[in-house]
This record gives sequence, structure tokens and C-alpha cells, in this order.
Amino acid sequence: MLGYYNYTVILTYLSLVSAGLGITISLLGNGHPFLGTFFLLFCGLCDAFDGEIARRKKNRTEDEIKFGVQIDSLSDLVAFGVLPAIIGEAMIWQNPEFSLIPKLHTGNWLDVIVPILAMFVMMLYVLMAMIRLAYFNVMEEKRQKEEGGKRKSYTGLPVTSAALIFPFVMLLQFMTPLDMTVVYYGVMLLVGYLFVSKIEVKKPGVKGVVILCAIGVTEFVIMMILRALAK
Repeated sequence: MLGYYNYTVILTYLSLVSAGLGITISLLGNGHPFLGTFFLLFCGLCDAFDGEIARRKKNRTEDEIKFGVQIDSLSDLVAFGVLPAIIGEAMIWQNPEFSLIPKLHTGNWLDVIVPILAMFVMMLYVLMAMIRLAYFNVMEEKRQKEEGGKRKSYTGLPVTSAALIFPFVMLLQFMTPLDMTVVYYGVMLLVGYLFVSKIEVKKPGVKGVVILCAIGVTEFVIMMILRALAK
């Protein structure tokens, strides 16, 4: 059977499965963006530790290492590129003001243009995520040959940041009386741009990873509470 199935790739596989479930559940019925966000948070949790776990296996072959790099990027594209975009689509499904199909007969071009613009932002965001991941792989391979060792910083915002940014926007959706659909798409456009920008982002150490995980867990707990109160 093709592929590798040792413990170093388990979290990456789990992240992809979580992303697939999040996409499916987000698009069920009239849309469930809130539920999809839980799966996005879980993807972020898996990504926080998959690299460190893989590096602890000392006898990995070169093929195993390259395979791990490839599946990590492919999984990240689905988890932090496609899933956040689909959550945005589900928000539109839940918002009748932005629903395209029911309003085509009204003759109001604004009712048609707004959803089309939303879809354009979604596709642009996914494209920027893909470019970011591909460029990172190329530059990281080059850096390893020239410098070696662990990377200390990133050029451009890592796509995994989506695991904390979009759940925060979703929290605002349920903590304020305002509809955050337009804000969500604005954030998607901004984050997509930051993916391919030349900003320098310091790579978090162990303490930084713990803090980011704590933020993610906090978002998860608050969302669970809000979900329970909504019933």
C-alpha cells in the first residue's frame, strides 16, 4: 500500500479528516458555520504538534521526511485554506440578505453582485493560501540546503494562523448583536493578502505554541458555552 502510516503522520491525517468533516457539516442544510469552526480549531491543534512529533523520530528516511512535508502542505491547504472559505459560504447560506438564488428574480443587481463578490473573495483566499504553501516549501528546501537547522521566522503570515483568526470572528458573531458576515469576508481578504505579503513573523517557540494552544482552547470553550446557551 502506498504512503507511510507511522505515528509521525497521524496528526496530519487527523487534521485532514477534521477539515473534510468541517467542510461537509458546514454545508449541511442551511449551513452550519458555527459547527465548522470547531473542526477548524481541531485542525489547528493537530498542526501545533505534528511537526514536533515527526522530528522526534530519529530514524526517518529521506523519503519519509519529504512525504511528511508534502502531506502537511496538502492537509494545510484543505484545513486552513478551503475550510475557512466554506465556513464563510455557510454564513452566507444562513444570511437571507446575501442569498443569491432567491433574489435573482428581483432585478436588483446589487443582490446579485454581493454574493458574486463574496465567492470571488473565497476563491482569492484559497488561491493565496495555496501560493503561500507552495512558496514556503520551495524556500524551506532551499534554506535547508544552505543553512540547515530550525527556522527562526516566517516571511508572510503562516496559513495555520487561520485556526485562531476565523474562530475569533465567529465568536464575535455570537457575542454581539451585529451580523459579522461582511466582517468575516473582509478578514478573509486581509488574511489572504498577509499570506503572500513580505511581513516577517517570528516562529513561536515551545512557550509560544503553548500560548497559542491556550488561546485556541479558550475559543473552543467559549464557543461550547455559547452553543449550549443557544439551545
